[in-house]
Amino acid sequence: MKEFERAGERSLLSLVEHKEAGGKVAGVYCLFAPTELVRAAGAIPVSLCGKKEAPISAAEKTLPPNLCPLIKSSYGYAVTDTCPYFGASDFILGETTCDGKKKMFELMGRIKPLHLMHLPFDADGGQALAFWVQEMIRLKGFLEEQTGRSVEVRELNRQIKLQNEVRKLLWQISRFSRAETVPLSGLDMMTVMETKSSCSDLEAYAVLLRQLIKELEERCAAGVAVHRRGAPRILFTGCPVGTGSEKVLQLIEECGGVIVSMENCTGIKGQDLLVEEDTADPLQALARRYLRIPCSCMTPNEERLNLIRGLVEDYRVQGVVDLTWQCCHTYNVESFVVREFIETRHGLPSLHIETDYSSSDTEQLRTRIEAFLELIA
Repeated sequence: MKEFERAGERSLLSLVEHKEAGGKVAGVYCLFAPTELVRAAGAIPVSLCGKKEAPISAAEKTLPPNLCPLIKSSYGYAVTDTCPYFGASDFILGETTCDGKKKMFELMGRIKPLHLMHLPFDADGGQALAFWVQEMIRLKGFLEEQTGRSVEVRELNRQIKLQNEVRKLLWQISRFSRAETVPLSGLDMMTVMETKSSCSDLEAYAVLLRQLIKELEERCAAGVAVHRRGAPRILFTGCPVGTGSEKVLQLIEECGGVIVSMENCTGIKGQDLLVEEDTADPLQALARRYLRIPCSCMTPNEERLNLIRGLVEDYRVQGVVDLTWQCCHTYNVESFVVREFIETRHGLPSLHIETDYSSSDTEQLRTRIEAFLELIA
């Protein structure tokens, strides 16, 4: 796991070398950013900071306090210039996944060149795919202008295969937790997944993932588990988490639960979705794949329930914890549908938690999580 923890430092060094050689770096925030297209244009995509509380006070000098902590933290890092990845970025890619982010990006665009991808609101609507393809074409033009390099079909298809391979490896790692003895904790899984977003060299990252798979195979063969016998098996869903905003994830494991799967954006959401390879029109293939990401910004969002249903059954889940950041309206409203689905369709208990990045409610949350796990046990 230490290799994954050090990956960020190695990535920053690689970004410096890349920029010294004349390359560009693209800062991204969301799963909807088609990183294959970014790399095919010769830029390296890196996930930008936005999971810690520290810069929020700086953001609140401009943004309203009743905005979700993810948006405020992201903007706070930008205005304080305290995120090394933001500092390294030559331009930013944003997406209209919510109104708060959409308006925040208008302000962020004053700091660095920013391209905003407009999402359709309905993934299955008749015009949604055609609209999203046009957004891919518009992004391609922006990238070519920023990097001075044309996106060639051959290179885009190569990047699609490489990204698909990484998704397959991550999906394979996540499947180890279907076993009776779970060999990787939720916090460690979060570290592995976070590395994906900041890794400058995807081929090197794939090597790391293959090494981890070998290690997990050995741990499983030896019967090594990260939890006590009979620990409640929990599916973690809702808003994304990461280093600095992992308090609920950490509390579940401290209280004796075992996270068998994380459905959120920093978990496996989208890792089972591959881009069709070797097509004559890879932009169409990218558009089809990215439009299927089951985000709460889509209405309706049946694919998220389909994904949850598969995870509940495959991982023999005994309870679901659904995390919503305060003022994240789409996930907050959707929590009702998720709870109804879990309790009526699967007959399982669920716990909805609404919180922010601060530690002020940690002990209150601990009490609620302890009671929830006792209910399951």
